[in-house]
Amino acid sequence: MRPAIGERHWIIPDGYIPPTSAGTLTSHESVCVLNVSSEEAKLRFSIYFEDREPLEDIPFVVPPRRTKHIRTSSLNKEGTPIPPGIPYAIEVRSDIPVIVQYSRLDATQAENALMSVVAYPIK
Repeated sequence: MRPAIGERHWIIPDGYIPPTSAGTLTSHESVCVLNVSSEEAKLRFSIYFEDREPLEDIPFVVPPRRTKHIRTSSLNKEGTPIPPGIPYAIEVRSDIPVIVQYSRLDATQAENALMSVVAYPIK
């Protein structure tokens, strides 16, 4: 039997969806989740802001032995999405251990920038 890989609680403190893009690429962010388990991972996202109440308990499922790249612009709570141009932070909770990575493509100018980091695991 394979040991559990990953953690159940992750934090991404720096989120920002650029409101504009230049050229053919669209600025975006993704939360990349790897589930190496033989069971599905039931995730809950909470989005925190500087000046408003959070969007909490946004559900998402990652099938067994799969990876999902979840665009943050697709996350919403009862039809309320994460607004572009507003700083935010992400909390990811899972019912089983997973690995979480965060990536941002900034295409606001001709010289595109891609940033990717492993989220901060809470033990």
